[in-house]
This record gives sequence, C-alpha cells and structure tokens, in this order.
Amino acid sequence: MKILISRTAQAVAAVALSVVSLGVMAQAASTGSGQAWPARQPIKFVAVFPPGGSVDQVARILAQPLSQQLGQNIVVENKGGASGSIGAAAVAAAPADGYTFAVVFDTHGVNPALIPSLPFDSKKDLPPVILVGTSPMVLATYAGSEYKTFADVVAAAKAKKNVSYGSIGSGSLGHVAMTLLGKNGGIDWTHIPYKGGGPLMNDAVAGHVPLSIGSVFVTKPHIDSKRMRPLAVTTSARARELPDVPTLAESGYPGFEAPAWWAVLAPAKTPPEILKRMNEELNKTLKNPEIAKKLEAQGIDVLGGTPEAARGFIEKQMDIWAKVVRDNGIKAD
Repeated sequence: MKILISRTAQAVAAVALSVVSLGVMAQAASTGSGQAWPARQPIKFVAVFPPGGSVDQVARILAQPLSQQLGQNIVVENKGGASGSIGAAAVAAAPADGYTFAVVFDTHGVNPALIPSLPFDSKKDLPPVILVGTSPMVLATYAGSEYKTFADVVAAAKAKKNVSYGSIGSGSLGHVAMTLLGKNGGIDWTHIPYKGGGPLMNDAVAGHVPLSIGSVFVTKPHIDSKRMRPLAVTTSARARELPDVPTLAESGYPGFEAPAWWAVLAPAKTPPEILKRMNEELNKTLKNPEIAKKLEAQGIDVLGGTPEAARGFIEKQMDIWAKVVRDNGIKAD
C-alpha cells in the first residue's frame, strides 16, 4: 500500500509539474520571456501621422499617465504616410507580444476602400483596444468671404458659381464626407486636396480656397483669432467648443453624421489578457480629469469603453465610407 501511495503521489506531482511548466511556457510565449507583461521592455505607440497633428498629440497625451500606471516607459514613434496606412502596416506586422500598438485617425476607416493594395486586412489584422473619442469636423470660410451661412454656400453651388473647398487630402474623411453631402443634397462643388491640415489652413486663412473642411483641432485656433468663420459641423449634435455653430443636420440635411475619431489598435493574436489589461488601463487614463481636459482641449469628445464597442464603431465607419468611395470613384493622392 505504501508503494502504491508513493507511486500515486509521484504521478500527481508529475502532472502538477507539467501543468506548471505549461503555464510558464505559455507566459513566455505571450511575452517573449518569462517576465510578466509589461516588465520586459518599453511599450511603443506608433502614431500613424507626423509630429504636430492630432494623432501625435493624442498618443503623447495618453503615453505619460499610462506609463505611470503600468510602471513601464511608453515611447511614441511617428510613422506617417499614405493616410496613416504605412504606420498601421508596421504595427500589423509587429510581434503580437503587447509591446507595439497603433494610434490611428479616422482615415483608418477610409483606407481599406481607398487603397486596395494595403498589405494588411484592416478588420482582421489590427483589432481595436479602445476608441479614444470623436470630434466634429468644421466647414469654415475665411473672414472676408461672401459666405455668411451654409445656406449661402448651397445657393452659390446651385447657381453654378463654381464653389470649391479644401481638405487635408484626397480620400480623407473630409473629402468623402463632402462628396456624400454633395451627392445627397444635389450640390456641385470642386475638391482641392492639400497635404495635411497645416497647408490647408494656410490657404484657407488667406482666402486662396473659399471653404475648408477639417477637424476642430486644426480649425478652431483660426476661428478663435477671427480669421475664419465656421459655417457648420458634421456631427449630429453641436460641438461643445462651438456651441453657436449649427450642424449640417440642422442646416437641412437630417441624419448627416461624419465624425473624426481616434483609436488605439494592436497586432492580431496579441494575447487577450494583455488586450484586456491595456483596455482597462486606457479607460482609467481617459477617466483622469486632467487627461480628459487635455483631450477636450483638442476638440475631442472622450469615449473609452470596451474593445467590442470600438470594433463595432470602426467597422461601421469602414462600411459607410467604402460605399461612398466606390459609388463616387474617389482615389487616393
């Protein structure tokens, strides 16, 4: 009997040891070493647009408090180009170990339709961690413009006065939103693409382009300085920062909705426990009053929430704008 008990104990011990070993191996596989995430190395936030824009600002605003919460450095790396798709491709190809994330803009929802040759599947290869927030875009004109209201713009366009507007680039959310608005409202206007918000605002303020469509982030400083006049915003509710500016829905286009948005994504196959932890920590960051205030100062309505909610929002945006791109033959720059 003693021998039997001894052998049974040995068998149990062997099973227990194998389970522990499997757990250690699984942990090593998920982090690339035996260290628990995120102890092994700094975390990289890839901002998919150049320094100075809203994506860069969002990444840096989130990085500092998140670093303190996780006890690990977070490095922001700017990797711009091709409407954010170059940076997104780099993250999609990165190791799925929880040490690389993408901070993306609304162009991520347009790119799958706009750039058929993307080296990744936007829905499958970059699962969302969190939707940071949304913001209205603003249709504005320069201070000396003849357009005092959006109705003036519509009247001029319908009178065939060759109304033109500028956006941050062909295939940008502003471009596709104005295309959809023109199609729904029977408005004929000419699109002038720019290479980003800075060049667009330079020409818009000078009156070289009569209308501009851009986020609150790029437009509001020029509204505050009285060099530009806002005519309408593209969200269903008025912008908190521009409470006197009507929505396009209020201006005769009910149901029109085209928000700018920002999100954090991860490479596919990132361990679910890491995605869960990062989502929890990002939600904690977004609920920090100081951080929320900084984001709101950029014109962003902070949202947060679950990865599933972020996925639902982003995939809906992809579907909406894919149809607009297809139906109107919109091409990338």
